[in-house]
Amino acid sequence: MTAGLPAAPRYGSGALADLPTSALAALGVPGAANVLGLPERPRVCVLLVDGLGWELLREHAQDAPFLGSLIPEGRSLTAGFPATTATSLASLGTGLPPGAHGLVGIAFAVPGVNGLLQCLKWRVEDADPVVVQPRPTAYERAAAAGVSVSYVASGAYRGSGLSLATARGADYLAADTLGQLVAQAENALRADRAYVTVYHPDLDSTGHVFGAGSPHWRHQLRFVDLLAERLAEALPPGASLYVTADHGMINPSERVDVDEMPALRAGVARLGGEARARHVYAEPGAAGDVLAAWRETLGGKAWVLSREEAVDAGWFGPVDPAVLPRVGDVVAVPDGDLAIIASRAEPVPSRLVGMHGSLLPAEQLVPLLAVHRG
Repeated sequence: MTAGLPAAPRYGSGALADLPTSALAALGVPGAANVLGLPERPRVCVLLVDGLGWELLREHAQDAPFLGSLIPEGRSLTAGFPATTATSLASLGTGLPPGAHGLVGIAFAVPGVNGLLQCLKWRVEDADPVVVQPRPTAYERAAAAGVSVSYVASGAYRGSGLSLATARGADYLAADTLGQLVAQAENALRADRAYVTVYHPDLDSTGHVFGAGSPHWRHQLRFVDLLAERLAEALPPGASLYVTADHGMINPSERVDVDEMPALRAGVARLGGEARARHVYAEPGAAGDVLAAWRETLGGKAWVLSREEAVDAGWFGPVDPAVLPRVGDVVAVPDGDLAIIASRAEPVPSRLVGMHGSLLPAEQLVPLLAVHRG
């Protein structure tokens, strides 16, 4: 670890990207590394609860009695950087760190794509998902080995650029209620060999609007707990359920508004990422000045690194040369209770209560909880 910087995510030894490869190894897929030491099973189901941070779950275990009962035998993984949904879905989908799969944030520059690629609004006509993320997915690898592969999530995400980049190779099973999620997964797990991923987004959206740990969030956690318990009850013999998440969440109270501070806008061509993990793309020849201005303005409140420094620190894992231009000329990551917002350019995200993306444990650590049947 570089002096003064946070530890990089545990790529290759205990990161979210290690879960799919370990699951494939447990299913007997040739060439898959079982880094996490998962037991051999003919059926594996992964429940990804958006926004269910390890620290949040332990703090509010009384609101999730089923998940809480699994904590003593569970462990934490690091989400990866940035700790955000698009990046983590790609890590879970490919078994690769962000520097390899290339989805380095919620919004980032892609050579040949006009403006920034907005992952959560990604239309196929905006950018070809296979070009943006060309690496084989874990689902494709499993299917090629004869495993029945399913991805269970809201029908609204079917056919999106993000889904095609991260979950291609799986049979997409639309499910828009908790009951549908359980029923679709239960049916998919009846195959002789099955790999099923279930994605549920509501805890994250509740935290964004009302705050992580708020009464609204805690009530939503109770429904998540019920979902996990029902999935566990639906497991057939020889199946394992792994409950994890894409990131944690905090409620930052301090705001720095880039749109109200000329020093932070000078020389900046595009502002990517999000409030807790910023990619700053400089105008030609201005990268050094932008780095100096951001460091001076945010000194003591954020880690502000050049692209090269962020890569050398291992934040993205090994970075493919084709991915390197997607990383901002400057990468700014709050190290405390701060959000770097842009009130005019990003009015809705700037008003969110709960946020995530940073390298702090509250955002980085996600649970890995297991239930085994038969």
